[in-house]
Amino acid sequence: PPAMLSSRAPALCTALRRAAPGGLASLHSSAQRWRAARVAVVLSGCGVYDGTEIHEASAVLVHLSRGGAEVQMYAPDVPQMHVIDHSKGQPAEAESRNVLVESARIARGKITSLAKLTTADHDAVIFPGGFGAAKNLSTFAVDGKDCKVNREVERVLKDFHKAGKPIGLCCISPVLAAKVLSGAEVTVGHEEEEGGKWPYAGTAGAIKELGAKHCVKEVTISFPAHVDTKNKVVTTPAFMCETALHHIFDGIGAMVKNVLKLTGK
Repeated sequence: PPAMLSSRAPALCTALRRAAPGGLASLHSSAQRWRAARVAVVLSGCGVYDGTEIHEASAVLVHLSRGGAEVQMYAPDVPQMHVIDHSKGQPAEAESRNVLVESARIARGKITSLAKLTTADHDAVIFPGGFGAAKNLSTFAVDGKDCKVNREVERVLKDFHKAGKPIGLCCISPVLAAKVLSGAEVTVGHEEEEGGKWPYAGTAGAIKELGAKHCVKEVTISFPAHVDTKNKVVTTPAFMCETALHHIFDGIGAMVKNVLKLTGK
């Protein structure tokens, strides 16, 4: 009853003062010092063949939510390389779309131009995969090891690296770090196709040609993410492997967990 709570209030306050070395003031100040990790998520459109892989983006967002992170999504305000009709797997020749506008579908409208992303506002940055990373964030899909990276993407990667803040990438997006961050260690899974289980295994060779170190990793067992502690780059294969969706989800969870750990928050 309210009367009983009121009568016990002085005793509760006394107990709290005794429990906290600095009293109630120290409890209040420690609560103020704690702050959730602020994580930027960079999208590349909407749809696996011409933008962000939607399952990967969702997995990243779910695991960040579980980790208590504050999330802001970004995308470059540029035209897509092309538009794919996902029902046919073929280019839709008469269509053109904007990467930021398409990415807003995944972000439920809450998205900002990548040009406004700064390290001062965030503790980490994560890039989901999908062919958009190789088509819209870079030209890797066309030019391979000779690719160019979108200037805003390159700026973000270099700025976070220089600031010593962690960078997470999954699926094909580790090629961005391989191109921009000299000597980085990343994984896209295995280096052989193994009967179609790793259909994009050739990407590992391109990563080596870009000057990065490729580390063979699994999607599902023990350590499904690679952590480059020197460069604070965390990568996981995700849909580079033909496997069940929940394995992809768990692997991305390992990547997100390690990114959050590296923020120290």
